[in-house]
Amino acid sequence: MTISRRRFLAIAAAFVGSPALAKRHSWQGYALGAEVNISLKGPAELAGPSLEHAKTLIKEVEAGFSLYDPTSALSQLNRTKQLMPNQEFYALTKQADAAYHVTEGLFDPTVQPLWQALADGGATDQARQAIGWDRVQITHNRISLQPDQALTFNGIAQGFATDLVADLLTANGFDAALINIGEYRSTGGTWRLGLQDAKHGLMGQHTLTRGAIATSDTSASPLGERGHILHPKARPFWSSVTVEADTAAWADALSTALTLAPLDQVRAIKAAANLRRVTLVSFDGELITL
Repeated sequence: MTISRRRFLAIAAAFVGSPALAKRHSWQGYALGAEVNISLKGPAELAGPSLEHAKTLIKEVEAGFSLYDPTSALSQLNRTKQLMPNQEFYALTKQADAAYHVTEGLFDPTVQPLWQALADGGATDQARQAIGWDRVQITHNRISLQPDQALTFNGIAQGFATDLVADLLTANGFDAALINIGEYRSTGGTWRLGLQDAKHGLMGQHTLTRGAIATSDTSASPLGERGHILHPKARPFWSSVTVEADTAAWADALSTALTLAPLDQVRAIKAAANLRRVTLVSFDGELITL
């Protein structure tokens, strides 16, 4: 079971296309613990309103899933153990549930008490006993936690926001856009993305046309002597894992979980989760692509 406290794909993106295409527009900001970059091609009269709508969507996701905002829906759920979810919160919860099952429990948003115990330098035995996504009750109308539980969606919320923006831009006709909210998704065009590992540096490139890519790096944002990707029964097998998938939420969640999986299990989860490609960087710097 795992959720990362901070996740990012530290890569540079370059659009590969004809200069005759429509003018390029972009926006940069910061949300959900990550730098945000949106690049698209299209007429200014469409790009401007679309980028403003995208910023609104990102703010809505941050307001729903931020651990640092006491008024967020997630903070309310962690505090009261009950929540009547809106459509977006329920949708993200169901995606997290799917990731939990396909990874055989490696992805588990209930790891938050363990993270908090480690961050506070306290005992972790009670926090470990609180972990268990199968103890969370989920319906359209109510999400309920056990009294000792708390959630974090930091391992999937960035990807979820990325997908919302990608779907918006696609609906508005932008077929050559790249969205980066900690994870990357392209609505079309050809984008070259550098594959970066915090320990070993630039390891290569991926070319993304339509779909999503996310990297989970176990050396990023260390928590004391441990990395930020937590599991009560396992430690990371890989320095970093990059996943290419149809959606950014799926790539986000699965790249987190697969850092904890041995190679045979990575292969099995890749097939079960219908992932396009998985790139593993070992702690020794070996690069493996599946």
